[in-house]
Order: sequence, then structure tokens, then C-alpha cells
Amino acid sequence: MSEARKILVTSALPYANGSIHLGHLVEYIQTDIWVRFQKLRGHDCTYVCADDAHGTAIMLKAEQLGLTPEQQIANVKAEHERDFADFFVNFDNFHSTHSEENREYSELIYGRLKENGHIASRKITQAYDPEKELFLADRYIKGSCPKCKAEDQYGDNCEACGATYSPSELINPKSMISGATPIDKESEHFFFQLSEFDGFLKEWTRSGTLQPEVANKLAEWLDAGLQDWDISRDAPYFGFEIPGETGKYFYVWLDAPIGYMASFKNLCDRTDGLEFDEYWNKDSKTELYHFIGKDIVNFHALFWPAILKSANYRTPTKVCVHGFLTVNGKKMSKSRGTFINARTYLDHLNPEYLRYYFAAKLGGNIDDLDLNLEDFIQRVNSDLVGKVVNIASRTAKFVQKAGGNLSTNIADEALWQQFVDASDVITDHYEARDFGKAMREVMALADAANEYIAAKAPWSLAKQEGTEQEVLDICTQGINMFRALLTYLKPVLPELSKKAEAFLGETLTWDKAPSFRTGDAINKFKPLLIRIEKDKVNAMVDASKEALAAAAPQGENNTGGCNSDDKSELDRAPLADEISFDDFAKVDLRIALIKDAQHVEGADKLLQLTLDLGGETRNVFSGIKSAYKPEELVGKLTVMVANLAPRKMKFGLSEGMVLAAGPGKKEIYLLEPHSGAKPGQRVM
Repeated sequence: MSEARKILVTSALPYANGSIHLGHLVEYIQTDIWVRFQKLRGHDCTYVCADDAHGTAIMLKAEQLGLTPEQQIANVKAEHERDFADFFVNFDNFHSTHSEENREYSELIYGRLKENGHIASRKITQAYDPEKELFLADRYIKGSCPKCKAEDQYGDNCEACGATYSPSELINPKSMISGATPIDKESEHFFFQLSEFDGFLKEWTRSGTLQPEVANKLAEWLDAGLQDWDISRDAPYFGFEIPGETGKYFYVWLDAPIGYMASFKNLCDRTDGLEFDEYWNKDSKTELYHFIGKDIVNFHALFWPAILKSANYRTPTKVCVHGFLTVNGKKMSKSRGTFINARTYLDHLNPEYLRYYFAAKLGGNIDDLDLNLEDFIQRVNSDLVGKVVNIASRTAKFVQKAGGNLSTNIADEALWQQFVDASDVITDHYEARDFGKAMREVMALADAANEYIAAKAPWSLAKQEGTEQEVLDICTQGINMFRALLTYLKPVLPELSKKAEAFLGETLTWDKAPSFRTGDAINKFKPLLIRIEKDKVNAMVDASKEALAAAAPQGENNTGGCNSDDKSELDRAPLADEISFDDFAKVDLRIALIKDAQHVEGADKLLQLTLDLGGETRNVFSGIKSAYKPEELVGKLTVMVANLAPRKMKFGLSEGMVLAAGPGKKEIYLLEPHSGAKPGQRVM
């Protein structure tokens, strides 16, 4: 084995205004598996994280709950830590961006950026809530689109016609916080001059630090020209005040990644022999890995390395980007019960089921990962219970009957060599984060082990006289193959490995290929893992639906890591003007079959749908592009407003409206009628 490496690893910081859900856990489980693997291989690997605890959204959430922001983030941090611990995500330190270490490094780095001439200031005009006395991000403003007049549109773009505009152009704009009409107000803001790092970033993004598909995406932004980045926010704001400025605060995305440094510094101050400068000095020989979701690549692969470069710190060795989680092939849905919080899962199922399933599906690329609940049940039961644990349960009792000691013989040396030779291949897959390939190698070995045991049938041999040694040899081979499999699975299944180690009477190590254990005593076998029962999965889904009905909606729905407070949704927008029942009765809702769906050239938000109303065809433009691919929609049934007057848009004539709900972006859900519905049927 090569010399031990020194590695610092981070996951994106979860935002401190909502619970951890299964979408988040893709990243934390992926990172934890990789860290456990490195430690098991003998490397000095440190894993730090923190809650992302600043921003407008947290300030408003705390106010809504009648708490101070400090109380709110403390409550959420305690919840996050419990959830992570129960999923066996083993941080070396889990801190908070609202800490003295983070204040110190945020101020230090800002000071260096300023000294180096990379901070500029200029006055900008923003929408301002005169009642709340708060500057409003675009997503906190709604009104009618200035182009197509569609109502209830956000302050930056229209989801009906795809138009983009400034909040000041909205018709009848309203603050989503107070309901007041926003006014334009000028204030001074501070900008990081990202464009100064164009050459550095073009080279750095192609240095092997990023996956090729990520580097290609960043090249599009770099070729288009980088813009200065606004790193300040006006009071009131929950965060760190900018030194030397009154009423000016660091934007949450400035101090959030610095939270990686702060969490590590907090750990260094409590750990002998762990030196901050050794890991963050610009000439550091250590390794730094960031695990993130693909939605926050620009912050981690453009802004962050440029800031580190200016501030004279080292840049990451690798930024490891993953995709989003879907459930049953669709985006997570609260109404379908597939938007599942970590605690809801833990109330019903073993966390290691999910750790294994994610590992079996994760590769080193940025593809989305699907949690198919039927496949989840089948794969865990088949692989872990039916294959791996089954090896020990079928053979251990015969070792016990023979006195409890393993044989001194290797029954099938060629078969055992396959398990030894697999070590390097599986190691390479883990290192490359190709966990799915690693799991396939492990399960191929498990198949070989089970085939060997089935062919030798020690349960039949044991009934014959004079076969005691042969039975012991076969079962010793089985126990050793089980040991090798659990060694390879230990980063994924730490709790199962611990139970297996208690049975085996040893600690499984992986600093070299597994060796065959002979002659030693093993302990009495106890059941290690039970099968997943489908009713437990159904109960989890039902509990998620009940939680939706019982709780107020939360604005946090991130699937990739840190959240931007500018993109958070509010809990409740002002109600529209009251209408009469007669007005409502005029709406004719019909079942429609989506016969075709196409992208609309020049429209960022729209898809063009061809709808069949049972013999009559309609053309409808719908602002659902962020949530659906056209090919996903063809053949689906949905509900449309059939008697809405046609509206001429720059892309063509829209002859109705399909019904959808959700907070926006990737969470938009078309209404889907029951399977027996027919096109043209009226919805009562």
C-alpha cells in the first residue's frame, strides 16, 4: 500500500431553516462512504461540515416562529445532527457558519480581497418593502407579467410566457412578506470582481479538478464573460456585518463556503497535531475534496476558487459533483408521499438499507439517482439478506457444531484467490466514487460464494458419517468469504459490519487484501439483518403524506446542498381578491391527454403541449419546463381549463391552461387524474 495521505473532506452545508430529507442524504451518505473508505485504507482523512445559518429566509422563519434567529438555528442544528448520526454519517466536526471562527475568516478574507483591489462598490436600485423596511429579492415579489398580463408571477420572470424583466416592471407588484407595494430604493453594494480571474478559472476548471461534464458547463459561462458578484446585503439581515460599514452584511454565499475553513479551524483548536495551515496554506501538500450537488457548481467552481486565489489560500484538489434524487422516476412529491424527511424514513426503516441502495446506484458522474421503492425492497432483500448475510447464516452453525473453531485448511484456494484479487479493483472503484461498480463486484463475489456453498451442500454432507472435517473446511471457506465481503462493504454498512465483527470476534481492516483466517474461534451467530417489509415502506409513504397535511409548508426544498436565501419561498403569499361561487362555476375543467410536448425556441420556462380533449385538439403553452422533460409528458393525462379564452403569445396561440401546483423551479406538479379517466371527461 502507498504512503498514507492527508485528506480534508467537506459536504455542502445544509441550510438551517428546514429538515434533512432523502434528497440531501444522497450527498452526505456518498461523502461518508468515501471518507470511511479512506480511513479504512489507513489514510488520515478528516470530514467537516456545518449548518449554513445566515440569510433573510432564516431571519423571517425565526420571526414567524416567535424565536430569535439564534434560537432557530440552534434548534435546527440539533435536529440535523440527530438525523445525520442516525444515518451513520460520521462527521469529525459539525459546526455552524454563525460562529466566531467563521466571522474571523470571513473578515480576514474580505480584507485580503479588498487589499488586492478585488472589491468594488457601486449604488444599485432595488425593490424595497416600505412596511417591512426590507430590501426584497426578486423571489419575494409577485404581480402581473408586463408582457402577457398573467397574474401571480415572480419578480424576475413569467412562468406563463417566459418573459424576463425587473421587479419594477411588474403590474400591481406586491411584497410576499407584507403585501405592501414595493418601491424602488437606492443603496450601496459591494462586489467581488470575478472577471479579474477569467484566465485563472479557465485553466483551473480544466486542470482535472472537475468532472468533464462540469468543466464543459463552466466553459459556457466563462466564454460568455464573468460578471462581478454582489457579496453584500442591506440591514435587516441575519449574518456578519461587513467591517467598517454600517448596515451592510456579507451575503450568505460569501461566508457559507468559508464555513468549511471555520469548521476545520474549530476542530484544529480541539485536536492535538491537527494544524490549520498545513491544510489551507497555498503550498499545502494535503488534499481537499468538496462534495456538492450540481445546483451549486457556480459557487464552488467559480466564486470559491477565485476568492481563495485572491486571499492567498489553496484551492480544492477536487470538487465532486452529484445529481439530484428522484423517487419512482419522478421528482420528489409531497402529495404522493415521496418527499420523505430523514426522520420519517428512520421511523420506519433501517438506515443501512438506504445507504446500500444509494451506494448501488451512485457513480462518479453527475447523473440523477432514482429511488425506485419496489426496486429498493427487492435489491436490499436480495443482495444484503439473500446473498451476503445468508453466507454466514448457512455456515456458522456447522462451525459451532464442530467446536466453534475454524478449520486450518483452505478448501478452495482458487475461489479464495478471486476474493483476494478483487481488492484492488474494488479499491479503485471506491476511490473514483464509482460505488455502483464496487457494489456489483462485491455482489458477484457473493454470488460465487453462495454457488459454492449450494454446490457443496454442507447440510447434506453433515448427515453422512466421517464428513466432519470436509463440512468444517467448506464452512470455514464460507466464513472467510463472508469476512472479505463485509470488509469491502464496511464503508457502506458500518453498523452491519460492527455486528459481523462481534460474531467474528475481530475488527475487519482493509489496509491490504484480505487474508484467510484459520484455526480461530468464532462466536455464536445471531441474525444480522432482516428483510424489508413492503408494508413498512408503504407506511413511510403514508406518514409523509400525513406530515404534509398536518404541517405548514416549508420554503426549503433543496436537493443538492447549500441554499441561497434569495431563492427561498415564503410560507404564505397574500390571498387574491375574493370571487363568487358563480364566478368559480364558470370554470370548465376537463381531462386532457398530452399527445405531444415540445420545447419552445426562445422561451426559458415554456413547453408547448398538444392536448386531446376526446376528439378535439388544443395547443397550450405551459410554464413547466423547469420541472418536466417533454418526453416525460407524452401519454400522460392531466387537467386543463377548457373554456379559457385563447391568448395570443409571441410563440403562438395558447388555447387553455393546464393545472399545476408547487413552489416553482423543479417542484412543479401537473394535476394527474385517476387512471380510469377519459380525455374530454368533465372534472367536477
